[in-house]
Amino acid sequence: MSISLQKGQKVSLAKPGGGTLTRIRMGLGWDAVTKKSRFGKAKPQSIDLDASCLLFDASGNLADQVWFRQLRSKDGSVLHTGDNLTGAGEGDDEVINVDLQGLPANVVQLVFTVNSFTGQDFSQIQNAFCRLVDESTGQEIARYDLSGAGQHNAQIMAKVSRDGDGWSMTAIGATATGRTFQHLLPAVATHL
Repeated sequence: MSISLQKGQKVSLAKPGGGTLTRIRMGLGWDAVTKKSRFGKAKPQSIDLDASCLLFDASGNLADQVWFRQLRSKDGSVLHTGDNLTGAGEGDDEVINVDLQGLPANVVQLVFTVNSFTGQDFSQIQNAFCRLVDESTGQEIARYDLSGAGQHNAQIMAKVSRDGDGWSMTAIGATATGRTFQHLLPAVATHL
């Protein structure tokens, strides 16, 4: 059973039958809004959204990052499956896989961000979402529908935090401005 998250809502990632998740997949999907040409015909556009996973230690220091220019964390526990430049296709357009048990002990939070590398704002994006999937079963655990309207070109989507012996996910949904995760770090810091 999937939970549709609202901004700021937190959900435990404990399995319904007990135990905690060991492998998760964060999927990002989107479509570009169809524009009308000068002659009234529908004109498709390409928007390059990029999903990133930022790994933080207990002091709020960036320990590692996974994004389109570094598809794998230094220890191999986080893997980005590749950059989608257009959002074309159904389902997840970009995927980041996380082995929660394989994360270094000093990593206590993962923050997932999305930004428009090509610079278009989110008013030109529709059907945008991020979702968390239990990799062992393929079942969607939580989904956060991203706001498609706005003059921002980036969003801090969600964070996954150590919660005792397990993990929890918090939907953040904070708008930001920046073409790569580096531009988003000051805004991300306020959510750690």
